[in-house]
Amino acid sequence: MSEKERLKKIIIELSYEKRNVTLASGRQSDFYFDGKQTTLHPEGGYLTGKLFFDAIKDVEGVEGVGGLTLGADPIATATSVVSFLEGKPVPGFIIRKEPKGHGTGAWLEGRKNLKPGAKVVIVEDVVTSGGSSLKAIKRAEEEGLVVLGVVTLVDREEGGRENIEAEGYWLKSIFTKAEILA
Repeated sequence: MSEKERLKKIIIELSYEKRNVTLASGRQSDFYFDGKQTTLHPEGGYLTGKLFFDAIKDVEGVEGVGGLTLGADPIATATSVVSFLEGKPVPGFIIRKEPKGHGTGAWLEGRKNLKPGAKVVIVEDVVTSGGSSLKAIKRAEEEGLVVLGVVTLVDREEGGRENIEAEGYWLKSIFTKAEILA
């Protein structure tokens, strides 16, 4: 079984739920992908890091991977660790939902690993409308980073790709909803 097939199996077993939910976008859905169940699993986390690294390793000039806490945290970490193991280290970073309430008041964790103007890729567990990705892009750019594009574990195929691309960024997905449900 390939790494992608193994990861799909873990996603189906741990992250896919057939139930009514309200998504972060505010939309109603009859299914849910809880990506953190997969990305925090030992094998799922490693495979996520491996496939995300594979998705960015040939992108020219990537100097960091990260996104909005909490969904992006294990993905950025796993991708960064795999990049080191593969001999092409790429630091991870985390974008807070609010600035740190004490100390530095930072929005971005991992800043010392990124030079000003660093070229980065935003990582996500799930993209629906693309709203969270665009929020992460905006905050990263306000913090002086140059965002190249977005990689997501699952694209729900509900307009996120189109919204991200309309703003001038690319989206790579490890899986689409159709691939998971096939």
